[in-house]
Amino acid sequence: MSGNLNQTGATPPLQLDKAVVVVPTYNEAENVGRLLPLILEQDPRLSILVVDDGSPDGTADVVKGLAGFGDRILMLERTEKQGLGAAYIAGFQWILANTDFQAVFEMDADFSHDPAALPLFLEHIETHDLVLGSRYLHGITVVNWPLRRLILSVGANMYARWVTGLPIKDSTGGFKCFRRSTLEQLPLDRIKSDGYSFQIEMNYHCWKRGLSIKEIPIMFVDRQVGVSKMSKRIIMEAMFMVWALRLRRIP
Repeated sequence: MSGNLNQTGATPPLQLDKAVVVVPTYNEAENVGRLLPLILEQDPRLSILVVDDGSPDGTADVVKGLAGFGDRILMLERTEKQGLGAAYIAGFQWILANTDFQAVFEMDADFSHDPAALPLFLEHIETHDLVLGSRYLHGITVVNWPLRRLILSVGANMYARWVTGLPIKDSTGGFKCFRRSTLEQLPLDRIKSDGYSFQIEMNYHCWKRGLSIKEIPIMFVDRQVGVSKMSKRIIMEAMFMVWALRLRRIP
């Protein structure tokens, strides 16, 4: 399988002037103070939107205290924890309604996604509608995961491909970049899934619309600080949601 899934011919080139990295947070005070400056260092075109779900550990206060807050660092504060998918959707909708960013990233707050990879995404989003960071494009590029978690992730991706036909090696990964025009085509108000499900569903909508998708290899490192948000509910949701996608008429 190629890492380049261009289904509609050549994608019109994008002259990229500005992009935003959406970083959902819940109790990430120990990480955001180090992560956000590293993101901004990668390219002067990058800004950040933190979507904080009322973190009780003071994550929002750390963000507000950083140099660049109110300029290249923006924040959307929500009153309670509502899930990863809901945080991203809220961030995407806010960006589309209030800004003119041409490209929009998803990125974790826990250093599992390397900020140094951002320039490669920026390069490929100029010629593709969606760029996916893949942990399984060339073998397995995952560090510090227990074997059980790795088997779960690899199995989830195989299962998603088998059920939906989605021709992506890593459809559950959360490090990716959308063109603004891509997000504008998606039914964001109807996407309610979370975790693995959210990532699969977003990718599936792009694929079914014939958009150009590029997978690039990334190194994924398990979080060193904080607690994983993975749960049995998220796993079960993904198992059933892929069947709903297969049976649903999209678009």
